[in-house]
Amino acid sequence: MKLQPIDIFIIGLYLVAMIVIGLVLKKKASKNMDSYFLGGKTLPFYMLGLSNASGQFDISGTMWMVTLAFIYGIKSAWVPWLWPVFNQIFLMVYLSVWLRRSNVLTGAEWIQTRFGKNKGASLSHTIVVIYALIGVLGFLSYGFIGVGKFMEIFFPWDFVSQYVPFDIPAEYVPHAYGIFFTAIATIYVMLGGMLSIVWTDVVQFAIMTVAGITIAGIAMMKVSPETIASIVPAGWDSLMPGWNLDLHWTDIFSDVNTKIMNDQFGLFGIFIMMMLFKGVFNSMAGPAPNYDMQKILSCRNGKEAALMSGSVPVILLIPRYLMIMGFTILALAFFKDLDLTTKTGAIDFELILPNAINQFVPVGVCGLLLAGLLAAFMSTFASTANAAPAYIVNDIYKKYINPNASNKTMIRASYIVTVAVVVVSVVIGFFVESVNSVLQWITSALYGGYIAANLLKWHWWRFNGNGYFWGMITGILAAMVCPFIFDGYTMVDGHFVERVGEYANNAPMLPLFYFPVLLVVSLIGCIVGTYAAPPVEDETLERFYITVRPWGYWKPVYNKVVAKYPQVKANKNFKRDMFNVAVGIIWQMCLTIIPMYIVIREGMPLITSILILAITTLVLKKNWYDKMSKDEVEYNALMEELKLNEKK
Repeated sequence: MKLQPIDIFIIGLYLVAMIVIGLVLKKKASKNMDSYFLGGKTLPFYMLGLSNASGQFDISGTMWMVTLAFIYGIKSAWVPWLWPVFNQIFLMVYLSVWLRRSNVLTGAEWIQTRFGKNKGASLSHTIVVIYALIGVLGFLSYGFIGVGKFMEIFFPWDFVSQYVPFDIPAEYVPHAYGIFFTAIATIYVMLGGMLSIVWTDVVQFAIMTVAGITIAGIAMMKVSPETIASIVPAGWDSLMPGWNLDLHWTDIFSDVNTKIMNDQFGLFGIFIMMMLFKGVFNSMAGPAPNYDMQKILSCRNGKEAALMSGSVPVILLIPRYLMIMGFTILALAFFKDLDLTTKTGAIDFELILPNAINQFVPVGVCGLLLAGLLAAFMSTFASTANAAPAYIVNDIYKKYINPNASNKTMIRASYIVTVAVVVVSVVIGFFVESVNSVLQWITSALYGGYIAANLLKWHWWRFNGNGYFWGMITGILAAMVCPFIFDGYTMVDGHFVERVGEYANNAPMLPLFYFPVLLVVSLIGCIVGTYAAPPVEDETLERFYITVRPWGYWKPVYNKVVAKYPQVKANKNFKRDMFNVAVGIIWQMCLTIIPMYIVIREGMPLITSILILAITTLVLKKNWYDKMSKDEVEYNALMEELKLNEKK
């Protein structure tokens, strides 16, 4: 199906609207750095939550998740633990509150509240900025690859080339589309900052929600439950994982078995345990310095930061998985009509989503859906692009180059930095082969270098800036080196084997499986670096403890604080928080699988999931929300009292 004039009009109208919003909000956003990067900390939590959800509803991720749902069925709900998606629950339960109480502009600036301003703190500040930029470039490249690959299906170059005065080699057509759409996103981010991002995200998410519901409805009308059951292998419609995956595709789907082998998910029990092991440490380390952290810092207070993080699964998961499962069952039922073969003759399952749209979505709705998916890409791209200048301008330019820079000067510097970062990420995107390769490296390898240092910073009083720097640098270097060391190995039936002989064409080992190596190397760097330098100054530690109120090994600091301020109580909420996290993960999983079961019309699993969702919601209301509200009131009263004491 070729796009009709009405579809092109809808897409064009959306693109123009995004730029107009950026122009309208330009003046308000350019008041100061808080307004530009954090929206002046005046936006309500539900708008920030909707914006954050919109930022996570991206094209590249949606293409990947449709592929997962096609191959693994309901069990695909486990695979996003690679990110891990349940980090939002840790943020909701306690970490967003801790982070927002720091009252800073960026994650790098936060370092000063924890480590002070000594040499170690300066080193740790520098490494956070470097890490943030590496992560931003990785995510921007990831989005750039996805949108180009996606749009090539709908805008054949043979047709578009008639209207442009130059020609592009076939292998670079997706990159050309990627450049065009990233340019649009860059314009409105550059003009309106965080305010522009949030307001465009409101429009974008409305489009995506309508598109998700529409495609689920089309799929349910075209494909019956009996048709699905006749196509998929036994166990495809079950959530419960076994030790082995045991999904055996036959007939025209036999290539899927090769994909499963290359994904190395065959021993599904080991895979889930590794994801859980990595995910818990990853989540307890707090958000990486990206758009998620910036949205938390943009909230009005700690309670709203927690509510913002908790609202993301509620807003995001149902419309997203309605769309994902709608496309999945259409692709299953009409697989012969999809063209998934690449120019090299191989089957690329990441092409399921764009081909399904091309085949099954009617005129008009197609334009709306494409506008929605473009909105998904632009939302993620915009939020990520906004994070980069925050770090470069606030944490490098202002700190080291021009400390007396005016707001006008820094806003202009932000424009330049935004463009520069986007250009660099686009160049990187030219050298990356697939969405999945970037995704795996970001989630498993790069984050592996981040976890140890950022876990210890919350929970161990003796940890200092020197330890943070060496933990991060050893972790990042290990994340760079490990892919080359382990490239010669793959996993077969739960065993690591060399990629030679009959295994020569197998995919390299998943970064997830060498995560423990990254964690240990980084942890050694943390501990050696910490004891190679003196502890953080008492004043800095005491102020951090009073302000943030973390739990963990803080007793020496607590004793000094309580000697000065007897009214300060230790945070003893570890058990309560971990219980709420466990309940929250179950609650989040229910939000994921309910729309999946709706689309495939599995009655009893759907009813069971809704019942569990209701129970977990009630538990979280009583044991998380009510108690958090009480804690926040007590915290605010204490901070006011301590301010009065300081005045005296």
